[in-house]
Amino acid sequence: MARNTTQLTQPNKPKNVKRDPVASGERDAAVNRSASHDYYLEERYEAGIALRGTEVKSIRAGQCNLKDSYALLKDGELFLLNAHIGVYAPGAQFNHDTKRTRKLLVHHGELLKLNAAIQQKGLTLIPTRMYFKSGRVKVEIAVAKGKQLWDKRETERRRTADKEARDAIARSRRS
Repeated sequence: MARNTTQLTQPNKPKNVKRDPVASGERDAAVNRSASHDYYLEERYEAGIALRGTEVKSIRAGQCNLKDSYALLKDGELFLLNAHIGVYAPGAQFNHDTKRTRKLLVHHGELLKLNAAIQQKGLTLIPTRMYFKSGRVKVEIAVAKGKQLWDKRETERRRTADKEARDAIARSRRS
């Protein structure tokens, strides 16, 4: 007679299907923190980016920096310049140049809007963050206007005053 053995399992046990938080899109791969300090950020656009395989692997590993980078419109195409994507160590001879010019992919209508925006004096295109969306690398580009030194000081003063006000409110609630 065959013996019926039942194995106790937990049917509702959640599987750990999460990958790396950068690769799954939960966390940004790179953020240009100096952009909001140095520029007034107006409109933001999402753009794809044409990359090589070792560049994608380096971005997943968090080896990218947007600090001094900017976007440029040339011959009806959008390019990302001066963005640093580190070398992927196992890539060997297939590695990429770390600061090469990379093409940004946007719809034609957005390209026309960006072209009209940067025709105005003092406006430029600054990448603010790089992230993954549905397994693809995306770059957020902002139309930006440069700040003067006194503008930066005023922003810092306002930020400090807001923080002190929030702290005072929190202290009054506690007591």
